Amino acid sequence: MSLAPRVVLVHRRTELDELVARHGTRGQAEFFLRTRGRDLAEVTAADAAVRAALAAASAAIPLDWRRGEVERADLDRFLFTPEDVVVVVGQDGLVANVAKYLDGQPVVGIAPGEPGVLVRHPAHAVADLVRSTGAVEHRTMAELTADDGQRLLALNEIYLGHAGHQTARYRLRAGGTAERQASSGLLVGTGTGATGWCGSVWRERRSALRLPAPGEARLVWFVREAWPSPTTGTGCTEGELTASPLTVEVESDRLVAFGDGLESDSVALTRGQTATFAPAAKTVRLVR
Repeated sequence: MSLAPRVVLVHRRTELDELVARHGTRGQAEFFLRTRGRDLAEVTAADAAVRAALAAASAAIPLDWRRGEVERADLDRFLFTPEDVVVVVGQDGLVANVAKYLDGQPVVGIAPGEPGVLVRHPAHAVADLVRSTGAVEHRTMAELTADDGQRLLALNEIYLGHAGHQTARYRLRAGGTAERQASSGLLVGTGTGATGWCGSVWRERRSALRLPAPGEARLVWFVREAWPSPTTGTGCTEGELTASPLTVEVESDRLVAFGDGLESDSVALTRGQTATFAPAAKTVRLVR
């Protein structure tokens, strides 16, 4: 007898929760906000909207299905199973945060307020959406593979650089071009990430690269603030990845890579190690 599907609700602590945890009481949190020209009512309303969306989504789960729940901070310790349907309640970034821990499970994005790019649906639609998970769009992910077997996935972008924001030194190879560089690090992004950090770099430098579409199995990469010296160059600072990967040989004592802004979940690379970037074989299945 097969198991009933399981709906896993994913959310993160609200700003109100974090303020109360930091300051001890709601009154102290209100005082802190006032000193910065903000009103507790605004934060309380946002908290209420998230809680209402979570309650509505939970109530919409079919009664004969199993259910689970996980906060963003515990994602790296939560065991997702193949039959799960993942319901993300929050902002677009939360979908990116959970994506790296999934392997083909359908994702339903629920917006507590205004819909986003990845969280498009109201909470009351959960009952229909979890039963119609065949209607999905596939979102390409970026993957870093280190020569020691470490692996990192991201839905938006992967950043590689110095943990202390000092100079990152490495040898970059893209296609038939190789160059030793000193820079503020590099970004490798997807079509989903083209609306974020990579898109910002692309606009600022007025790049001629064509940014990928969300489902396109193509990545773009940008070196941040490369500068020339007698031993480093600036002639290879952007490109795209399809069939040929991008490789980086570390020449600093230590560099770190993290995906989608999750610095706490990073890959460390030491001098002489090589990291390879390419489109990931698996995609995020976002329910339409």
